[in-house]
Amino acid sequence: MWLVYAFLSALFAAVTAVLAKVGVAGISSNLATGIRTIVILLLTWAIVLWRGEAKDIGHIPRHSVLFLVLSGLATGLSWLCYFKALQIGKLSQVAPVDKLSVALALILAAVFLHETMSVKEIVGGLLIIAGVVVLAS
Repeated sequence: MWLVYAFLSALFAAVTAVLAKVGVAGISSNLATGIRTIVILLLTWAIVLWRGEAKDIGHIPRHSVLFLVLSGLATGLSWLCYFKALQIGKLSQVAPVDKLSVALALILAAVFLHETMSVKEIVGGLLIIAGVVVLAS
């Protein structure tokens, strides 16, 4: 089932990129990111409330809160940079470079989470890096 959600994530990310490229034209990329963030905030909390998951908020360990806050900061910075790149660059070049995050995530997982990487994962990461170089140049 994870593969279905991962594919849907990729599909929605692709649609997001096209819609964002059109939406960011003529306005501040920071304002565009702010508008998008409000929509995401409302949608996500509507789902949390609808599913009755808000009751668990008082039981979240501090460790989890810290890392979720740090993740949120990283996400915000990523989105701000992504929208600025979309505003001044071509989507066909920005999107591939953004997906370099996959190869970087593999490296970070190995270094910080001590995940072992198979030959398949190493080769896949190198192919992603090669693809980014080809598409972004």
